Amino acid sequence: MSGILEFVKGCVRQVLSGGRAYKAWMAFLLAMIAVGVVSYAHQATTGLIASNMRDDVSWAFYIGNFTFLVGVAAAAVLLVVPAYVYQWKPIKEVVVLGELLAISALVMALLFILVDMGRPDRFLHIAPLIGTPNWPASMLTWDALVLNTYLGLNLVLVLYLLFKTYRGEHYDKRIFLPLVLLSIPVSISTHTVTAFLYNGMAARPYWNASILAPRFIASAFCSGPAVMIILFQLLRKAFKFDIKDEAIWKIAELMSYAMFLNLFLLGAELFKEYYSATEHLLYTQYLWGGIGEHTVLVKYAWLSLACSVIAFLLFLVPQTRKNFLTLNIGCVLIWAGVYIEKGMGLIIPGFTPSTLGQIYEYTPTRMEWGVAGGVFGIGFLTFTILVKIAVPILVGTFRAPERAHGHAPAAGYPVP
Repeated sequence: MSGILEFVKGCVRQVLSGGRAYKAWMAFLLAMIAVGVVSYAHQATTGLIASNMRDDVSWAFYIGNFTFLVGVAAAAVLLVVPAYVYQWKPIKEVVVLGELLAISALVMALLFILVDMGRPDRFLHIAPLIGTPNWPASMLTWDALVLNTYLGLNLVLVLYLLFKTYRGEHYDKRIFLPLVLLSIPVSISTHTVTAFLYNGMAARPYWNASILAPRFIASAFCSGPAVMIILFQLLRKAFKFDIKDEAIWKIAELMSYAMFLNLFLLGAELFKEYYSATEHLLYTQYLWGGIGEHTVLVKYAWLSLACSVIAFLLFLVPQTRKNFLTLNIGCVLIWAGVYIEKGMGLIIPGFTPSTLGQIYEYTPTRMEWGVAGGVFGIGFLTFTILVKIAVPILVGTFRAPERAHGHAPAAGYPVP
């Protein structure tokens, strides 16, 4: 117990120490959170009518962000598989950073569900055991279950690993490896169940596609690693963390395969809609070409496609994939493309036109942007704190007092 208390005290010291840039970053995040709290207080007092959501479009900006972030969290499996199934050492050394990103993304995803409910007490409607959900019929309850399971699993893995490394001890393979392997199907299930949440709604033809789950997973394997690649470069500069170029390039190569699959599935879905030309084409038409004067989403759809195609070409060619300038441009483009695709390109067309044929063109209000900024501020703060603790442990500068002068294990997962 004394070792755990010493570890906690050391973690607090790590978080509270830092230079001017670190303190300025933390102050900025706290300011974002403050704006979010004020915005959410206004929403909680006034009700969801303060947003631009209406009966015709009852899911919007919040749920779009939730869907995107579930994909970012699920993408950690893209590091786990080559590291532990194929035992590839360069990626094995940075898996923990992917899991830290997954934890932060899951925190944000769950918060976006909470703010979208209007009143916090409504969370009981999707909480088994402590609440009264329509379970097992409710897909939203299943979604909350798998997300919280994945969050808990990542927390256990990260805390166990960091504490063992802090103590200068090797992890117990009998405990650690089964949990790591379990995280693979749980990770895939998070975005799969989220897809089922959409395509299980018979009244929303735009989402009734059996390939929606594969599309979600393919796009997740694009957007999540895009964030990781940029973060890895920042951490390598800020903390002198030994992240090899080979690991970054391998992640980029895996992303190119996922990008191709994502674009292929999108093309297959568009062919089905336009070639069959049933009455359900109306929703796809609203997104890609507009209906009459209602063309708000058209620019977003084509911008998303352009970003994804350009990023795919940059990642496909080895010369541009291994050039950090074009690599980073591609990461930003694929992030933007998937963010738009999972937000404006997924949610709004599912509701427009409404079941009564009405077209309500939704745009988020400043209050919704403020709430979203607060949620992202909490997520970035979570990731910053976790990294501030984890990286010094992994590089050997933060150790238990009795181990501080011993031989520290190599950065990343210690090898038993």
